Amino acid sequence: MAETRPIPESLPPLPPAFLEFLRENGLDPMMYSMADTIPRYIRLKPGMEPQIPEIESELKCHVDKVSWLPDFYAIPPEVQIAGSKAYQQGKIYGIDAASGAAILALDVQPGDHVLDLCAAPGAKLCMLADMLGSTGSLTGVDVAKHRLAACRTMLLKYSLGDRCRLFVADGTSFSILPVNCSLGSGEVDASGCLSITGSTGFKDNGSTFSEWTSKRSWKDRQKSKKAKTAGSPHLTSTSEPELIYYGKHSGLVGLRKCDVLRPSADDEALTSGYDKVLVDAECTHDGSIKHIQKFEFWGWKTLDRRVLDAERTDNLLHLQLCLLTNGFKLLKTGGSLVYSTCSLTVAQNENVVQQFLCEHSSAELQKIDSAGNWPCRSGSIFKTLRFDPATSQTSGLFVAKFTKLQTLIISNRNVVL
Repeated sequence: MAETRPIPESLPPLPPAFLEFLRENGLDPMMYSMADTIPRYIRLKPGMEPQIPEIESELKCHVDKVSWLPDFYAIPPEVQIAGSKAYQQGKIYGIDAASGAAILALDVQPGDHVLDLCAAPGAKLCMLADMLGSTGSLTGVDVAKHRLAACRTMLLKYSLGDRCRLFVADGTSFSILPVNCSLGSGEVDASGCLSITGSTGFKDNGSTFSEWTSKRSWKDRQKSKKAKTAGSPHLTSTSEPELIYYGKHSGLVGLRKCDVLRPSADDEALTSGYDKVLVDAECTHDGSIKHIQKFEFWGWKTLDRRVLDAERTDNLLHLQLCLLTNGFKLLKTGGSLVYSTCSLTVAQNENVVQQFLCEHSSAELQKIDSAGNWPCRSGSIFKTLRFDPATSQTSGLFVAKFTKLQTLIISNRNVVL
C-alpha cells in the first residue's frame, strides 16, 4: 500500500451545499484541491509498447508506466489525448487507474462469459474485451441508448467488438443470459420458438440474426424518430431490451432471435449465467475529483441537481442495491462479481454491500488477490478496497468482490451448501 500524499492547504471554491454534503458524509473537502496533481491515465492497446516513443512525441510528454497495473501509463493532468494520432488510430484510450483496478479484480480468463451491467461510456468495456481476447463473450448493458452507442463506437474504433453484444436495457431487470446458455431449455411453441412458462419471452417468428451492419432499416429509423419525439433517452423498467450491436463472433449470427433474446427463467443463471459480472453503479460521482471540478464551469446549480438533491440520492441508493442484486442473479454459481462506485460515501458503498449480504445468503465477499501492491486502503468492511486522491493518486473508487456459493433448491427454497 502506498503512503498517503499530503493534501494542499488551500480549499477549492466549493458551494456551501456541497461542503455540507461532504461534512454529513465525513469527507474532507481539501481533497478537491488535489485535482491538478492527479495524473491523467491512459491504457495502451496490447502490442503497442514498441510505439511508446512515437506516442510520447505526439503527446509532447513522457509517459510513465504504472508499476502496479499492466498496460497503464500516467501522463501530466493537463495533457489532452483526443487530438493525437495514437488516440485517433485506437492505440490508446483514457481510463482512470482505479477503474482499471476494479476490472483487474474480476480476474477475467479466456473463455469467460462477461457482463458489464453499466457499460457506458465504454473504456471499461474496451479493457474487458482486451482481456478476453479471441474467446468467450462480452455483454454490455446500459439504460441510455446514446451512451451505449458511444460504447459501440469505441469497440469498433479499437477493433474490440468481435465477441461483444450491446443491449439498451434497464440493468435492474435485464435477464438475457450468455448466448451459449440461451439454447436448449424451454418448450418449442407452434411458431418454432422457445417459450418459457410464466415469461413474457421475446418472439420473432423464427427470424435469425444475419451479420451486423451499421445500416438501419426503415423500421428502426422510424422507431428512433419516435423515441426522440418522446424526449426521453432512457428506457422505462418495462421496456424490452434493444440489441444495438453484436460482433461477428459473438455467437448470434445464424441463431434464431426468439432463442437468443428470451428472458431467463428463475434460477437458470445458477448453471447457465455469466462467469464474471461488473456492476460499476451510477452514483453521486463525488469521488471523481476532476468531474466535480468541472461544475465550476458547468454551474454549481447543476451540481445541486445531480448530486445533492435528497430525493435523487435516496433513489440512487435503491438503484445501486437493485443493480447489484440483479447482477448477482445473472451470475453463475462459483462466478465473480465486482461492485464499484466512484463515490467516497459509506452510504453508497459499505452500506449497500452490507444490506446486500444480509439479503443474499449465497453471496460471499472475496479477497482481491491482485491487490497486494495496489496503492489503496481497506474499506470499513473486510476485503473491500478504497482508492482516493491522497492515497492512490487516482480518482476515488470503492471496490467489493463477491462470489456466488452453491445452493440446493428444496421445495422452492434455496439452501446454501
